[in-house]
Amino acid sequence: MENQFFVDSEYLSPAALAKKHRLETDPTSRKNHMEYLPGMEVIESDVCEQVMTQMHAYDYSVYTARDVRAALDHETCSIDDFKALLSPAAEPFLEEMAQKARMETSKHFGNTVYLFTPLYIANYCENYCVYCGFNCYNHINRMKLNMEQIEHEMKIIADSGMEEILILTGESRFMSDVHYIGEACKRARKYFRMVGLEIYTVNTEEYRYLHECGADYVTVFQETYDTDKYETLHLLGEKRVWPYRFDAQERALRGGMRGVAFSALLGLADFRKDALASALHVYYLQRKYPHAEMSLSCPRLRPIINNDKINPLDVGEKQLCQILCAYRIFLPFVGITVSSRESAAFRNGIVKIAATKVSAGVSTGIGDHESKYTGKEDHSAKGDEQFEIDDSRSFDAMYKDMSGEGLQPVVNDYVYV
Repeated sequence: MENQFFVDSEYLSPAALAKKHRLETDPTSRKNHMEYLPGMEVIESDVCEQVMTQMHAYDYSVYTARDVRAALDHETCSIDDFKALLSPAAEPFLEEMAQKARMETSKHFGNTVYLFTPLYIANYCENYCVYCGFNCYNHINRMKLNMEQIEHEMKIIADSGMEEILILTGESRFMSDVHYIGEACKRARKYFRMVGLEIYTVNTEEYRYLHECGADYVTVFQETYDTDKYETLHLLGEKRVWPYRFDAQERALRGGMRGVAFSALLGLADFRKDALASALHVYYLQRKYPHAEMSLSCPRLRPIINNDKINPLDVGEKQLCQILCAYRIFLPFVGITVSSRESAAFRNGIVKIAATKVSAGVSTGIGDHESKYTGKEDHSAKGDEQFEIDDSRSFDAMYKDMSGEGLQPVVNDYVYV
């Protein structure tokens, strides 16, 4: 394996420091981010070419107020209409976009909002992604829960009333192999109606195995669809291979998963182009796999250890709202998730307009749900968090707040027969 060390102390060996420096300063020391590594499955698919052709051709500066007006007046939103709605020319039309998005959301989802919670079971990672709190060179407390600990965390979450869980790991096959994740899925099926995964990307047959273990859907963040920017942010590890990551959702669907979720991390690159590519990724796969459930997330870059190395591009709340409204108008049937990276006020507002799903009772650390959910003192070892959250409301508080906003909170809408 390319990299099996993790920073569990402040000390890095001279060899490790030298390698880290080479990766950061010498692009020739890094593997080609467009070439597959041994063992990575290559699938024949035209989706990537379609998405990237549209993204590269997108010049949002050419769109005018007239284009935006035409897009809002059309009954069905075309790709070109969507491009207009993402453009700076659409910013003065935000109120109209919100009204149209609200109408589409109400038409297809009523006044429901779905609640789920993430469960991080390990934070070991073999990738060097400079923006991520879990990356292998960061000095953080690393932890991997055993099955007894995983089940304990799941029971605490389930006892709160939650029926959907998203299982996450750091991206380390060595420390969190597919069998380990599969066993966690089997435990989760005992407590939850819906089980999602956000893990390192795997091959079709591995997704099939995880589905057989109880996983319903797979979330993959492409992070950015700008391949040149991607190369400068992902310096080491399997995640560095951009095309393998791009095809992950399609491999998951071929492996039998019921649903898949997509996202770019807004702020890493040009957010308008990343938003376009994310939605088109859904759009083209939807036509290829019409039976599948698909959803979009829209996280913005949050403060992490290496902010000074990223030069993040600021995405304001108004711009985020514009993206979400454009998503809803372009893809009226698709679920839209807004994470706890955003404030309670923003999430309370956007679920009335475009979003359909929010997380509650969130922890991005390892093994700390008992203290966060019950308030009990817990002196056992903990793993550090991946990033800072903004909205820390419990499941009960979120449920009450959503009800108070005139919405119908839903914890599960799927029954296995």
